[in-house]
Amino acid sequence: MIYIPFIGALALAGGTILEKIILKKKKIGIKLYQTASFFAIVLAMLPFIYFFWRMDPEALTLKNILIFVGVVVSAITANLFVFYSLKWEKVTNLEPARILEPLFVVLLAIVLSFFIQGFYEMNIKVIIPAIIAAIALVFPHVKKEHLKLNKYIIAAIFGSFFFALELVMSRLILDFYSPITFYFFRCLSIFVISLVVFQPKLKTLNKKNSILIFVTGAIWVIYRVAIYFGYVQYGIVFTTLIIMIGPIFIYILADRVLKEKINWKNILSSAIIIACVVYAVLS
Repeated sequence: MIYIPFIGALALAGGTILEKIILKKKKIGIKLYQTASFFAIVLAMLPFIYFFWRMDPEALTLKNILIFVGVVVSAITANLFVFYSLKWEKVTNLEPARILEPLFVVLLAIVLSFFIQGFYEMNIKVIIPAIIAAIALVFPHVKKEHLKLNKYIIAAIFGSFFFALELVMSRLILDFYSPITFYFFRCLSIFVISLVVFQPKLKTLNKKNSILIFVTGAIWVIYRVAIYFGYVQYGIVFTTLIIMIGPIFIYILADRVLKEKINWKNILSSAIIIACVVYAVLS
């Protein structure tokens, strides 16, 4: 089943590119897209909830409910930051900020392991390649002009941090749910909150955009379920290392679909990441 995180990496790339295509449309604002996308995710999961439903009684303790609330708040914050940056900036320009998410996840997991017993079992054979891969991920984007951060890149950095925080917090309570049940409750909560707070006009979406949003939502379901499965089965750092392959697919799709060219640094970075993943898998 180790191939599941790899599927998640591919889904990450596909979801990111489709999201950019949708958000480029002038008539689709950030608040409208957030509400519509999470509604689409909830709909996409409905057929599977009956077969994969699981929620243990421990999930309803006050401590775990508060952690779940923290996950939802962090997710809403992260999505708003990321949608804002994607709306107005090129995917390749945002990659220096977006790729910080795996690094944030690894660092937060390591830090929390010192405070929460059993949260993460230290494994040097996984931690070292994960850190090397994270640095390799950042390497192609270390350029002089990137020292001048615009508001969209800053928003993407905040989005990456809050996504990482959400993912690490999720691991604290994932054992009490099936991956699909947890993601269903997370997304249903975000949809309801977004609908009440933003009150978007969902009826303004035409059929074509609605279908595209639904397909994107289904892809995000695959991505998140793969991540949650990986966290439970293989651990946070190992799964994050596998997911780092995602930006490689993003480079390829951005080049083919969005016509955003990749350079030799992207290729070298991709080779290092693949080598780290192969080492971790085989060690």
